[in-house]
Amino acid sequence: MKKINLAVVGATGMVGRTFLKVLEERDLPIENFYVMASARSAGSTITFKGKDYVVEELTEHSFDKPIDIALFSAGGSTSAKFAPIAAEHGVIVVDNSAQWRMDPEVPLVVPEVNPEDIDWNKGIIANPNCSTIQAMLPLKALDDKYKIKRIVYSTYQAVSGGGMGGWKDLENTSKGEAPSKWPHPIYNNCLPHIDVFFENGYTKEEMKMIWETRKILHHPELKVTATTVRVPVYNSHSESINVEFEKPFAIEDVKATIAAFPNTILQDDVENNVYPLAADATGKDEVFVGRVRRDESVDNGINFWCVADNIRKGAATNAVQIAELLVKKMQ
Repeated sequence: MKKINLAVVGATGMVGRTFLKVLEERDLPIENFYVMASARSAGSTITFKGKDYVVEELTEHSFDKPIDIALFSAGGSTSAKFAPIAAEHGVIVVDNSAQWRMDPEVPLVVPEVNPEDIDWNKGIIANPNCSTIQAMLPLKALDDKYKIKRIVYSTYQAVSGGGMGGWKDLENTSKGEAPSKWPHPIYNNCLPHIDVFFENGYTKEEMKMIWETRKILHHPELKVTATTVRVPVYNSHSESINVEFEKPFAIEDVKATIAAFPNTILQDDVENNVYPLAADATGKDEVFVGRVRRDESVDNGINFWCVADNIRKGAATNAVQIAELLVKKMQ
């Protein structure tokens, strides 16, 4: 198998370090490996596959050397500046920020759902929002069979979605200290406020889920609404998803359809208290679905509970899966 040259940009952050872990686990065929970050982290050392690498400062010349794929997780402003520079040098960028997700010229990809969109990339591929990614697997399975008419999201999102600052806010506010990441203490609390508020009353996180769902599922007019909430859980997002279909269904067929979809695990045995839990999903790459039941308030609706590790499948693993698809195309 042909080996590739790969770079990780933002290698010292929470998602960047998880990129390294997932890359090691999935054992991509890498010949030359580069780790890049801001000037603040440059010069530090990162170990990857038993070898030490010195972190390079990300500059306009970082991509002058031969690099096939670059995984970016360094924030929107960094991606806005450096992803086009990398693409101009023939690098394919897989970007984890929100910078390119809704650009019509940039594919937004969940490999189990719309891998074909990779084919029209122009040097940049966007990794979706963490809360969107996990929902897409069961929703794609259901849309293919029953055609989705409307989606209502209610999310319960872990503090790791806010990076190390969010993690520290939970630790610090649990000790009675003032929050520094969010406007209110997250300990013993739920904050119906993720990212900035728009004029329509929705937060940016809520609108991301709406816009990204439509783009990934190729349904630009799909009716979607969302309420996103930060909860005092360290890792793994949980979501209550209400779906209305165009077609009638049998609930057991719905469960079987979800269970058969790649990397989706049905945990639905309520008599024995079996349903997806954030604590169990942490450290795993699959999406877990349970509490599947008919919504008796509409003709063709269901509710289900969906849980996944937001740093792995919601960010790093999804990006590495995209890289794996690119590697196959390079052979």
